[in-house]
Amino acid sequence: MQFTIQEGFWNKLFWIGVTIVAAGLIIWLLIFTNRKVFQALTKKQHGIHLVFFERMNKVIIVVGVLILAVSALDSKASVWKTVLGGTAVVSAVIAFAAQDVIKDILAGLMISVQKPFEIGDRIELSDGTIGIVEDITNRHVVLRGLDTLRIIVPNSKINSLSLTNYSFHRSDRSVKFRFPIGYDSDVPKAKAVIEQAIRESPYSIPGRTGADEKPVYGDVYFYALEDSALIMTTTVYYEKTIATERVIDDIQSRVREALIENGIEIPYPHVSVVSA
Repeated sequence: MQFTIQEGFWNKLFWIGVTIVAAGLIIWLLIFTNRKVFQALTKKQHGIHLVFFERMNKVIIVVGVLILAVSALDSKASVWKTVLGGTAVVSAVIAFAAQDVIKDILAGLMISVQKPFEIGDRIELSDGTIGIVEDITNRHVVLRGLDTLRIIVPNSKINSLSLTNYSFHRSDRSVKFRFPIGYDSDVPKAKAVIEQAIRESPYSIPGRTGADEKPVYGDVYFYALEDSALIMTTTVYYEKTIATERVIDDIQSRVREALIENGIEIPYPHVSVVSA
């Protein structure tokens, strides 16, 4: 009787091992095939939806194969019944903990379908977060900031915030600038000086083509009248291969020097102390 029990135990253990190995091989084969299929698709078209669905398929493959493996072992090993049976409390805890996960996955699905941005787009969220979209996972969007800075934002958060896309349906990127000038400044002259400085930048490119087929750079506008300055604003366009920080540094340096050379005041907060 003891021999029979031991024989049954080793038989169950053997089938558990075989099932685990088989499940691992099937998962590896399906993930490998999934990767090759999406690599072929990305050669024909690019899109954030392809990145998301490739990641999503991996999760579906792993979960699906594991469920099938557990079902296959259910009749072979009572240990699975012991582990999985009578777990109402555990299931409730897992379901509660998985709420954020499910929310992020659904938000990622909506982002990949609606496509408010693509990989490589420069976006700014309404909470002030700004960066270039580098990747999307099942739960997060990865934004590239200054140098090696990476900003990891949950899909559900991005889906709930309004955002500004500086590259929407464009092959280039753009960045908005605000330049303050003094109240007594010659506004038309300041506009011309800023426009010329931007044109001379090696990073600035035309934003569109005019009716006469001539390249048109971003217009400079008298945007606001603030307490201590007149605000000029413009949009600068540049190639996606150029770092945004490099463009900002070059444009701001050129405009500052040009304004100073042309005698246009750049106001700044200061306090005058008068002795009685």
